[in-house]
Amino acid sequence: MKMAKKAGTLACVLAVGLTTLMTGCATKGAEQQAQPQSSGNSSTQTSAQPASTEPVKLDFWYAVGGAKGKKIEEMVKKFNESHPGIVVKAAYQGSYAENHSKVLAAVAAGNQPDITMVEIASIGAFADAKVLTDLGPYSQGEESKYIDGLMKNSYWKDKLYAVPFNRSTPIMYVNQDMLKAAGLNPEGPKSWDELKSFSSALAKKEGGKNVRYGFSTPVDIWFYEASVFESGGTILSEDGKQVTLDNEAGKAPIALWSKMVKDGSMKNPPGEGYDSWDVAEQDFLNQKVGLIYSTTGSLGELGKNAKFKMGTAFLPANKNFGVPTGGANLVILAKSTDEEKKASWEFLKWMTDTPQTVDWSIASGYMPVTKEAVDSSEMKAFYDKNPNFKVAVDQLQYGYARPMVPGYKELQDVIQKEVQRAMLGQSTPDEAMKAITEKGEKLLKK
Repeated sequence: MKMAKKAGTLACVLAVGLTTLMTGCATKGAEQQAQPQSSGNSSTQTSAQPASTEPVKLDFWYAVGGAKGKKIEEMVKKFNESHPGIVVKAAYQGSYAENHSKVLAAVAAGNQPDITMVEIASIGAFADAKVLTDLGPYSQGEESKYIDGLMKNSYWKDKLYAVPFNRSTPIMYVNQDMLKAAGLNPEGPKSWDELKSFSSALAKKEGGKNVRYGFSTPVDIWFYEASVFESGGTILSEDGKQVTLDNEAGKAPIALWSKMVKDGSMKNPPGEGYDSWDVAEQDFLNQKVGLIYSTTGSLGELGKNAKFKMGTAFLPANKNFGVPTGGANLVILAKSTDEEKKASWEFLKWMTDTPQTVDWSIASGYMPVTKEAVDSSEMKAFYDKNPNFKVAVDQLQYGYARPMVPGYKELQDVIQKEVQRAMLGQSTPDEAMKAITEKGEKLLKK
């Protein structure tokens, strides 16, 4: 999902169990480009940490590259300069799944980092495997500063294991110039019916071939989850032990996308993993498609490169609006020493506090994570100038937590593959749901 790629946003689809993750994942997203150099260890300003002859040294592994990775290195350097009692060494590890694989291998080998990013749907599996530190004794209630809609994937079995950092939701990107030229509302479609009619109006053929599509989205677990939520459905039962997709809501996304692909109004972008995300975004920039689903983590790049007036909008509603959150949280590894955990919490707290999350959000396109940040004069001024960035925050009122029970990382791969097979006509929606339910029953019992 692109939240593991950019959101990061964003990364490869996390569809393997903890054991399998240790074998690695070769998918590489656009965020994982040039690896920034590790940050320096300068320390010049006053720190909240007690002075000591030897600073506490921490390893921080992160999973976003390119410009966002460079920004993280800048933030780490600033932390080190303002906290002389702590030295954080940041290291880029590839996509979310590549980072997770390396973390688990390092834990097994006894040389794990102290702090890392974890994609939100994996928090439960990592916590259940006793890899993460319970943050409650360190946070002492400070987690109340975070936006409620972003905290649903921070807890496992009523304990706090993570804090939000690079967080995103899927949103619709709109070529407003194209819509205006077609006599359509430039704010974009608000419902599935409007999505179909807008897409049909925007699609063009020449010589019997499509030269422009109205709509495109990767057939990705993230967007499938969103479409199920929009249809009034759920992915799993409340106790997380059963798949709840063999119904109208589970089949609705397949029916919608299949019909639109068949009538030529939607392009199913080719490619595996994030390659399909890249195709959809490039088609959007080249004006070969007027509407796409992507992550908030793409806001900066798409806005900078679009040669037309670009807008953003909520994902259109079916029975209701609904959107999963995405991206990654920051965690502290369980095998660090008490001293390292205390210093690690200072780092997590600082990285996600209002001044830093405002700076990070403006630079990256990810959402600010504290309530105070959303209401800050800096963010309000930024949103006034860049209203596209406010859409994701407003959409959080319809946010759903991604399932994160152990086994879902494998199950989401099954769901995505079965949905893709149905989209290609290799199975029926009924057959797809039956296969998902049967495989899910086994995976969720592990």
